[in-house]
Amino acid sequence: MFLPKYPDNPTPPPAHTHTPADPTPVRRSLPTVSVDRNTVVALVVGGVVLTALLAAVAVTAISVAIAAVVLRSMLRDHRR
Repeated sequence: MFLPKYPDNPTPPPAHTHTPADPTPVRRSLPTVSVDRNTVVALVVGGVVLTALLAAVAVTAISVAIAAVVLRSMLRDHRR
């Protein structure tokens, strides 16, 4: 009564039929960018200069903070 009914064909039909895909469009290559030695040197020098400036700002900020702490402690001792 509750037994499944199997098809007469023992192999099921394929779920996916192979259809040839459209040929892939030809990709245009990107334009060539010529990077010469002067450009690389300019970028490296620019990076070094920016890094040095950032380090100088950091050192200045730390020294100003230390000077503020020292002045604050001197003024506190002076008021006593």
